Amino acid sequence: MSTTTTPNFTTRNDLDPTVRADVVAILNRQLAANADLYAQTKQAHWNVKGGNFMQLHELFDQIAEVIEPQTDELAERVAALGGYAEGTTRMIADASPLPEWPRDAVKGEDVLQALVERWAAYGAGLRTAIAQIAEHDDVASEDLLTGILGEVDKALYFLEAHLQG
Repeated sequence: MSTTTTPNFTTRNDLDPTVRADVVAILNRQLAANADLYAQTKQAHWNVKGGNFMQLHELFDQIAEVIEPQTDELAERVAALGGYAEGTTRMIADASPLPEWPRDAVKGEDVLQALVERWAAYGAGLRTAIAQIAEHDDVASEDLLTGILGEVDKALYFLEAHLQG
């Protein structure tokens, strides 16, 4: 993803245009990761098998619903900064830093392990993005990502709790 190909729309937002372009690039990476995480969590929801199927099936659906609305929030923040939200399926697939879902993960513990890896990677990416945006003094974007991070950490805790013991 390149900010040179990203259209810049007119805005009266008083952040420096260079700052806005940098933040838009960071937010678009998070948009891709967020949408990919949602899709992979739904993939787990649809395909988990085993003795604890119903409990995991419902958990995966609940945590997917935590992250899904954030996709819209990220895209709208990009637009508010005069950027172009890159959110088609192909754009997301090209830009997401998350590993591809393992097709052979269907047993409950294997699916949990795959989700833990992806939610943890997403959380780490959020922390990096928050630090990068903090350098640009865009407190609104930083606040948005910080709020998402709190929800991600909680969902990761719920997933990891099933692997304990």
